[in-house]
Amino acid sequence: MFSINLDALQAFTRGYLAIFFTCVAVFYTLRIVLLKRKHGEELIFPGQAYCGDWWNHMAFRVFRITIWLVCLIRWPWPQADSYLGILQPLYQNSTVIIIGTALMTGGFISAALINLNLNRHWRSGIDRQGPQLLQTQGVYSISRNPMFVGVGIAQLGFFMALPSAFSLLCLIVGWLTLYRQTQAEEAHLCSVFGERYRTYQRQVRRWI
Repeated sequence: MFSINLDALQAFTRGYLAIFFTCVAVFYTLRIVLLKRKHGEELIFPGQAYCGDWWNHMAFRVFRITIWLVCLIRWPWPQADSYLGILQPLYQNSTVIIIGTALMTGGFISAALINLNLNRHWRSGIDRQGPQLLQTQGVYSISRNPMFVGVGIAQLGFFMALPSAFSLLCLIVGWLTLYRQTQAEEAHLCSVFGERYRTYQRQVRRWI
C-alpha cells in the first residue's frame, strides 16, 4: 500500500502555498497591467469609499495580502504555525491536506481560465458604465458566477491545505465577501439588462 510521509507532505505544502500565492499575485497583477496597457480601460472598481462594495474590495485585498505574507513567512520559519491556531486533527490527516491542495489549485485555475476567456470584458468590482455584454454562454450557462465558484473552491482548499483558526477565518470572511459581492453585482446587472437578466436568473443557478 502506498504511504505518505506526513512530515514531508507538510513541508512540501508549506513551500507550495508560498509559491502558489506568489503566482496568484503575479497573475492578477500582470493581467491588470497588460489589459490596461492594451485597451486603455480601467479594470478595478472598488466603489465609493466606505460603501458596501468598497468594504468588500478592502476585505478581499487585505486578506489576500495577509494570506500571501503568512505563507511566505511560514515557509522558511515553520515555527510561525504556532501563531495560526493549527487544527491538529485535520493537519495530521494527509488526505485532507492533499484534497485541499488539489481544490485550491483547481479552483484558481478555473477562475484564471474564465478571467482569460473574458479578456477585456473582465472587471474587478462594479463598472457603473457597463457591462455592454451579458455573458450567458459556456460556463455561464451552468452558473451565473462561475469565477466566484472557482474562487470559493480555492478558498475552501486553502483551509484544508492549512487547517487552522487563521485559514478558517479567511474562509468565512472570503465566502461572506463573495456572497455580498455577488448580490451587489447581480443587482447591478438586473438594473442594466432588466427582464433579460431576470430571465437568465430563472434559468441558471447562482452558483452550481
